Amino acid sequence: MSLETVKMYFAALGRAQDVREFAVSSATVDLAAQALNVEPARIAKTLSFQNNTDGNCILVVAAGDAKVDNGKFKRHFGLKPKMLTPDEVAQLTGHAVGGVCPFANPAGVKTCLDISLKRFATVFPACGSSSSAIELNCDELYRYAQALEWVDVCKSWQPEYND
Repeated sequence: MSLETVKMYFAALGRAQDVREFAVSSATVDLAAQALNVEPARIAKTLSFQNNTDGNCILVVAAGDAKVDNGKFKRHFGLKPKMLTPDEVAQLTGHAVGGVCPFANPAGVKTCLDISLKRFATVFPACGSSSSAIELNCDELYRYAQALEWVDVCKSWQPEYND
């Protein structure tokens, strides 16, 4: 159902043909990178966090090699980063873990993009299933995800951390 919802979303934008489906799993960064034959850092992973202020969730889309920095997250959002359980993810986003994406989410879901993505010409977010993706540039990702803002809440992706 979730993949179909995302495909309908992209159909309305004239981009349904760009949604890629795989015969293999793309549920993790490494599996998605293998399915797409790209470096793992170019996988735009969508991380789901509790939003205690309104009972919804915050989605942070980050590069595949980035990790959330708890201090940066807390300073930016004003709350401690607490990831959703798989049941909460499905309930709040309509997507199951492994296919969570920044597209076609229910009203109230806040989506932000981490600056770790900006170093790539294109990235590959999932499309609502554990075997799908779409290639987008950062401007397209921002627009199609209906992102609220670019944030700097991740670590370990800058060259000084990747020795």
